[in-house]
Amino acid sequence: MKHKTAIDDLLNVMARLRSPAGCPWDREQDHQSLRWHAVEEVYELLDAIEAGDDHELAEELGDLLLQVVFHCQLAKERGAFDFEKVCLHIVDKLIRRHPHVFGNVKVKNVDQVWANWEKIKHAEKHGTKHARPSALDGIPKHLPALLRAEKLVKKARTAGLFDIPVGLRCRAAQNTKGRAVARPRRKAELAKNLFALTQYAQECGWSAEELLCAEIKKRERALRRSEAK
Repeated sequence: MKHKTAIDDLLNVMARLRSPAGCPWDREQDHQSLRWHAVEEVYELLDAIEAGDDHELAEELGDLLLQVVFHCQLAKERGAFDFEKVCLHIVDKLIRRHPHVFGNVKVKNVDQVWANWEKIKHAEKHGTKHARPSALDGIPKHLPALLRAEKLVKKARTAGLFDIPVGLRCRAAQNTKGRAVARPRRKAELAKNLFALTQYAQECGWSAEELLCAEIKKRERALRRSEAK
């Protein structure tokens, strides 16, 4: 007889909440109505991590897990997949994308780990409807604008589509061991400038988030055209 676990209890509670005799609110939900709840839970998890509060961390991880279980229950009800399939999928992915741990591939550093990860991921999706032919593919469209801009810049630079203008390169000091150390003063100035730009946009009646989103779309279109040449 299979030993009952805490995750079994959670799955059973979720199924009960969704049953005809369950909770009216839970029964009304679908994937669309729940989508922003997951985002909110992630931000609450970040707050707990930054606070260094283990009690809150455990609670917020549970809330995030609930979102996963909720979506799995919805999918199970329509015959798409269930929680077990989700677990099996991520286990297979982790093993497949870590050949230096579960296989015979040798790596020297983290950069090689990431390079292998990207190659394996590209091979997995090649020839499917999830293929990513562009080096710029795979950036979540609902990321906050600044995070999305950072992702776009990193992918574009990695693909050699552009480089940072010389005038914007981060100058670094040298510590006693000869290693490059970013100057806090430069970082502080940049942070102040970012905040000032946000403030200026608001004073002009604009949203800095919306402005950056629009600029990202324009830059991404231009980068994709450049990539296609």
